[in-house]
Amino acid sequence: MKAKHQRLTLGLLAVAAVLGASGLALSALRTQASFFYSPGDVVRDGLPLGHHVRLGGMVEKGSVRHMPDGITVRFVVTDGKAQVPVRFTGVTPDLFREGSGVVAEGEFQRDGSFIADNLLAKHDARYMPPQVAGKMHETKTLQP
Repeated sequence: MKAKHQRLTLGLLAVAAVLGASGLALSALRTQASFFYSPGDVVRDGLPLGHHVRLGGMVEKGSVRHMPDGITVRFVVTDGKAQVPVRFTGVTPDLFREGSGVVAEGEFQRDGSFIADNLLAKHDARYMPPQVAGKMHETKTLQP
């Protein structure tokens, strides 16, 4: 085999290897990605069952209930268009409270509820997670 053909063959093998590695990386990222939903998205698009997602919005006033076990909290997340009941078992962030912004990571259940395995709360009076702020602007319910 001529040197020119060897270089061409090696070049094609290198391109094939890079494309294969990229394809594997993208497929792994697709299964690990955590998509963001607001309650209005869930009503409009349906429940994303079987996927680990983020649910963001505001904790509805009067909805926080602490269960007798001391570590389970139930509350409702709203974006002004729709509400989603959430259950979280664990220690809530110090800034978690009614009327504040929250992003819950977890999975939707068939009954429309959301089981969270992680909660993220806003940092100060004007901070809102970028995903929540974008979704709230879309639904035109952003409060100052």
